[in-house]
Amino acid sequence: MSLTLYRRGQIWHYRGTVAGRRLRGSTGTADKKIAERIRAEKEAEAWQCRFDGPGARLTMAKAFIAYLDGGGEDRFVAKLNAHWGNKLVSEITPDMIHRAAPKIYPGCTGATWNRQVIAPTIAAINLCAERGWCSPIKAKRYKVNAKTKVPADLAWVNAFASQACQDGLVHLAAMAVFMFGTGARVGEATALIWSDVDLDNAKATIHQTKIDDTRKAHLPQQVLTALRNIPSNRAPDDLVFGYAGRGSVTKVWNNVAARAGIEPLTPHCCRHGFATTMMRKGIDVKTIAKAGGWKDAATVLRTYAHALDDKTVTDAVFDTPVTQGQNTGDVTNSNKRKKRA
Repeated sequence: MSLTLYRRGQIWHYRGTVAGRRLRGSTGTADKKIAERIRAEKEAEAWQCRFDGPGARLTMAKAFIAYLDGGGEDRFVAKLNAHWGNKLVSEITPDMIHRAAPKIYPGCTGATWNRQVIAPTIAAINLCAERGWCSPIKAKRYKVNAKTKVPADLAWVNAFASQACQDGLVHLAAMAVFMFGTGARVGEATALIWSDVDLDNAKATIHQTKIDDTRKAHLPQQVLTALRNIPSNRAPDDLVFGYAGRGSVTKVWNNVAARAGIEPLTPHCCRHGFATTMMRKGIDVKTIAKAGGWKDAATVLRTYAHALDDKTVTDAVFDTPVTQGQNTGDVTNSNKRKKRA
């Protein structure tokens, strides 16, 4: 389909598909004759680029090189490059990308296919499209059933910390309390060094791994006590909790939870517990987001809305105290008992 002209206000614009590329833009003129000439030039330019331009022999291998040079994540590129190889980008269709995912990662879930195949493949192609080498592309993602996030509560954290201390793992107990009390991610906790901690002023500098930023976290008294209990000379560059990363925490963490006879929650559930507990106590989501290092309040609300899933809150429209799970009969009987008293 060639480019067609259409007016937006007084100015002529063009749109259409040429040589497999979707094009649209403004001619910048109200004169239709000039607009026609610009439209024809854009068409000719697109065809020339198709046969002679940088996109004529653009392979997926070259696209991935450009993607990495542009700062793209390299974790999944090796497998993608092995699959696509010297396939021309111009021959890649959305359906091909969609069908490639289970071939590259057989037996995995839609979330893995989306994250490790579809997203980086599209990102590489669209980076080249931004440079005028090819057409942009979109591909359908696999449906992912969101898992309900199970938060740790204070009772769970106390039980875990108690067992860890019994096992001589005081530093692990402190880490659980620290994550629950500050909302730190496990990677952020393991990266914490003593120079990041100010016990006298109850503050810690948390280097946020997910959004490449830092934040100052308040340390509640329980967290301060747990940190002070860690046997350490507190050298500035020493790791506070003694673990090199999240991978070195998982096994020992699971063993402690099993010995404590509590639900086998992950370290990240302490961060969930931080947000959920604060939300249930009526703290506004903007404050929670700032205190826990979430990008914005909408993320907190979308992720932790289950914390407010109490259908009795509608009692409030009648200026009645929320019954916190009681049914109408319970409330009625309670009122009758009060009158008799």
